[in-house]
Amino acid sequence: MAQSILLFDFGQDEEAAQQAWHKVEGWKQAFRLGDKMAFKFERAANESAGGEAASDETSVGKKSAKKRSAREKGDAQEASRIRILIRLSFSDHEKLSHQRWLDRIPAEDAFKLAKSETIRQADANFTKTSELFDTLD
Repeated sequence: MAQSILLFDFGQDEEAAQQAWHKVEGWKQAFRLGDKMAFKFERAANESAGGEAASDETSVGKKSAKKRSAREKGDAQEASRIRILIRLSFSDHEKLSHQRWLDRIPAEDAFKLAKSETIRQADANFTKTSELFDTLD
């Protein structure tokens, strides 16, 4: 069985992460993918929010403006990193479908803003990422 995990790091952009989440949910239902596509949401607290703030100021677009306004409000919540993990598990005779999804997902508008990483079954850190996926709710 061919497995791959797509990891999308949205930083602190909650709205973009939610939009991507709904996009994947729609695909799973519309294409009746069942267990072939599984996805989980991960929130990790950033310990170095100050170092990340300097890099946010240099980026352009709506995303950085929203981040700056959130920082200016002085929210009591800690800065958190939002990631979506998508596991594709297609059988060996569905290699073409597997490859099409690997190509399609990162190319969608909802995922273009996120930093993406594709981890295939043959990669060294696949087991580590797979264990992380299994531990998430």
